[in-house]
Amino acid sequence: MTSALKGLSDAGVSVWLDTLSRGRIVSGSLAELVSKHYVVGVTTNPTIFNDAISHGPEYQTQMSELAARGVTAGEAVRTITAADARAAADVLRPAFLSSASGQDGRVSIEVDPRFAYDTVATVAEARHLAWLVDRPNTYIKIPATEAGLPAITEITAQAISVNVTLIFSLERYRLVADAYLSGLERAREAGRDLSQISSVASFFVSRVDTEVDKRLDALATPEAKVLRGRAALANARLAYEAFEGIFSGQRWERLQQAGATKQRPLWASTGVKDSSYEPTKYVAGLIAPNTVNTMPEATLLAVENRGLTKGDSVSGAYDQARADLDAIARLGISYEEVVQQLEHEGVAKFQESWNTLLATTEAQLASPAHGRPGLR
Repeated sequence: MTSALKGLSDAGVSVWLDTLSRGRIVSGSLAELVSKHYVVGVTTNPTIFNDAISHGPEYQTQMSELAARGVTAGEAVRTITAADARAAADVLRPAFLSSASGQDGRVSIEVDPRFAYDTVATVAEARHLAWLVDRPNTYIKIPATEAGLPAITEITAQAISVNVTLIFSLERYRLVADAYLSGLERAREAGRDLSQISSVASFFVSRVDTEVDKRLDALATPEAKVLRGRAALANARLAYEAFEGIFSGQRWERLQQAGATKQRPLWASTGVKDSSYEPTKYVAGLIAPNTVNTMPEATLLAVENRGLTKGDSVSGAYDQARADLDAIARLGISYEEVVQQLEHEGVAKFQESWNTLLATTEAQLASPAHGRPGLR
């Protein structure tokens, strides 16, 4: 059953899961995915945590203790999510210790997305989360907004490993990679051990097709119909081409000689949104060395059940990727407009989810079942 996932791993793609809950940890579900299904990492976001806290009885004891202390909803959220990240990091520690340069076996935890446009607050939050989780195999998730770029450099310079999230455009990806390299250079100047610093750049995939396909459908022409479902893979493949160029040459070689590791592209949002597409579309189409694919469990199981074509599906596809994006542009669909919209929507959705998570937690703290009302 796991031959396809093993093949993916052998091809240089690290298989990560995009959901986390305390129930998954205490039940042994996460450990089983690690031991039997080649899962070597976990990512989280506010929506996932809100669903877990809303429906997970495993949180009740801790919630009662937090209510007894009269903590704010924000403090409770940080405490609860950090506890889950810490426990998941412990489950994944063997994978961390056995992976090359400790790049796998990682758990990602997100900074408060309300700070997405505030560099100083993002840095402060990232430092606090790294201290709170206190595990070497943790990634702190920082959004790839313009305000996030200097935060990435600052946190990397402080030897805190970063998962840069919400990347949609090729130009922003290049700036993210530059921010990481700048952070490594500052860390080297400060005498830090570069081998202990790691990073991934989370390039969102399926949402690109969702937005571009909507615009193609509105055109309702044969030319537009042919281009449905091509934008996302084209965009991601060209990001990988950029990755190959950035992590070569003199600047990178100097850092590599000092012990630095490449910031791997991570393919995020790889569950299909259009039911007419193969459920493995954004896995099969993005097989390349030095990458991560973080999947919903349904996508992971689809890979197991359907299998995948072996071999790199990215490196030889750059010319076609450019041709696809050019063809879409000729139909009047602006690439820059699409990716900018997706970034704004992505940040807004995470902020909305965070506010819902705070409201859910406040309601739990105020519940008679937990003894006393919490404070906002």
